[in-house]
Amino acid sequence: MSASTAPNLIAAVSEQRQWDRLMELAKLGAITGADGSPGVNRPCLSPLDREARRLMIGWAEGLGLAVTVDEIGNLFFRHEGTDAEAAPVLTGSHMDSQPNGGRFDGIWGVVAGLEAVQAIREAGVATKRPIEVVAWTNEEGGRFAPGCMGSMAWAHFKPANAWDAVADLEGVTFRQALDEHRKAEADLARRPLGGKPFAYLEAHIEQGPLLEAEGKDIGVVTGIQGSRWFIVEITGETAHAGTSPVSTRKDAVQDMIRAITALNALMTDPTDVLRFTVGQIEVFPNTSNTVADRVRFTIDFRHPDKELLITNGDAIEPTIRSAVKGCEVAVTERFHALPVEFDALVTDAVEDAATAQGLAAVRMPSGAFHDAQFMVPICPAGMLFVPSRNGVSHNPAEYSSAPQLAAGTRVLAAALVELANKETTAPVF
Repeated sequence: MSASTAPNLIAAVSEQRQWDRLMELAKLGAITGADGSPGVNRPCLSPLDREARRLMIGWAEGLGLAVTVDEIGNLFFRHEGTDAEAAPVLTGSHMDSQPNGGRFDGIWGVVAGLEAVQAIREAGVATKRPIEVVAWTNEEGGRFAPGCMGSMAWAHFKPANAWDAVADLEGVTFRQALDEHRKAEADLARRPLGGKPFAYLEAHIEQGPLLEAEGKDIGVVTGIQGSRWFIVEITGETAHAGTSPVSTRKDAVQDMIRAITALNALMTDPTDVLRFTVGQIEVFPNTSNTVADRVRFTIDFRHPDKELLITNGDAIEPTIRSAVKGCEVAVTERFHALPVEFDALVTDAVEDAATAQGLAAVRMPSGAFHDAQFMVPICPAGMLFVPSRNGVSHNPAEYSSAPQLAAGTRVLAAALVELANKETTAPVF
């Protein structure tokens, strides 16, 4: 991007237009948090998800962008470059939310991609390579776990049918929901699953407190820590709470408590870098006067160090088995992604764009996983963050201001132009 075109491009990013689009999308699945904050519950592959996608599609088609969808529901909007055969630059994020989610997580990355492309077109800035905005399917994993199914399938990290039997709380399988979704979008042009882009850049709210605390405008994301997710099922026997002696019980809840206590000891970290969470617990038969015969709970374990992620993750099952007393144990790992580092081609483009616009930027890792994680083996990849108020996310209180989001989109637009006009060939992986 030349110095002469940069001011036109930056000015073409509309803070108000972007904010209006975000607020329009926030109406779809709108909820109110415990503190009165406006939030969103928009599960993937739901009617609300499809309604939001149609809104995005209408905006994209209004700009003259080509709209396509692949077999797992990943949605693409394409801005052509001067060389239609050149490998495209991808940008985007996801449109689904957590059940008690905020208005910015994920969706801003898709809206920002569209706003950046619109600004590029309105400013008359030419790019050699096409730019494609993507909305990945099921990043959150709120309805169907694990998350990032769309990007994992696109990157061939897992086959597209790997999660066919995964069911939501109502018993609907991912395959059933996807088939229904594909029928509803039968009018959209189909594209093959996967590809070889030149680069990938994802814009996202930070979901943490660092940028706000340090007074920084832009986070130049250097990588993503590794994650391992497990489901643990502990099976005992039901008994009458009033008549069954405690010493003879096979109490699944008590063994769960023993297991989690032992896991907390395993995951103790004086540096407070390790992340260990039991986020979901199901108890059966779930009555107040019956000893539980079955408990199912989830484990979310994350760490930036590959060896520690492997060692502690592999110790989870034996730790649980040694802790329980009278019940059977089944441990299933449902997600495993090692830490990744982002490519300097992308991180430098983000940092250069922020610096050129007089914005304060800092290099930082991501504690949360994102679709960008699965682009790393495919092409140079990276992310940029904007501040989150109080570091809150996955909560209706999640908030980033319109000026903060607009600043991020201006950096995104400039970085996309820089990448889309690079003369070097992307490395072959």
